Amino acid sequence: MNSKKAVERSAYFARREAARVLRQVLQGDARQRATASIKSLVYGPSVRNKKATLALVCQTLKYLPLMKDVLARTKLLTCKWKKQEELILVTAYDVLFGQDIAMTGDVEKFLMRHKDALQTALAQLCLTQKVKHVEDWLLKNQNPVISKPRYVRVNTLKMDVESAIREIGKMNKVTKDDMVPDMLVLPSGMDLHDHPLVKNGSMFLQGKASSMVAVALSPKPGWKVRAILLDPSCSGSGISAERLDHLLPSYSKGDL
Repeated sequence: MNSKKAVERSAYFARREAARVLRQVLQGDARQRATASIKSLVYGPSVRNKKATLALVCQTLKYLPLMKDVLARTKLLTCKWKKQEELILVTAYDVLFGQDIAMTGDVEKFLMRHKDALQTALAQLCLTQKVKHVEDWLLKNQNPVISKPRYVRVNTLKMDVESAIREIGKMNKVTKDDMVPDMLVLPSGMDLHDHPLVKNGSMFLQGKASSMVAVALSPKPGWKVRAILLDPSCSGSGISAERLDHLLPSYSKGDL
């Protein structure tokens, strides 16, 4: 197989692998249910061309509202192709913005026959939105980015909360969480993996949700706990046990 055919074959399979990943991502979003991250889906054992697949998924998602509008204008996404909507979206991205498409599959052949219609619809869309370039359309229609804070939990067996606030406050703004007493709230994107307090176990990089179990239990001083049952199949059960270790003085891990 010559190099050109090898590239075309690789692109053919990458589009289909990208379509499968895209379907999982969009289905999870439609059901408002968490799904695996894009990278974990792409780097699974079933995906062979990981680099190309990841690029296609990310770029198709970036242009997704635009691609859906273009396809709606061209009326190309008929009942015949509806079951392959994700592959149509991925391939349409390649036709308009990506690499040259070889006539290697039914979807590729179909969209290449209608390439002029796709380009016309794209131009009309930009004209309607009064923008000159596709990038301008994306900027105009992008959703506002909501940044999530970084949460860290203080290990009060080793350090008190106020001392942790003073130490972390040297780097950036830090506040106490309003629900979890030993949890601190920091700006989004703050990297603490190499911080001395994290390395020596004085603080844990932990999400708020996994810290709520012990808070919900709300142990009272003087409780005598003989056993606490934690579902080992749930993520964070070990973390919950560690938290209870200092929330309940009479509890020890030997009671499990």
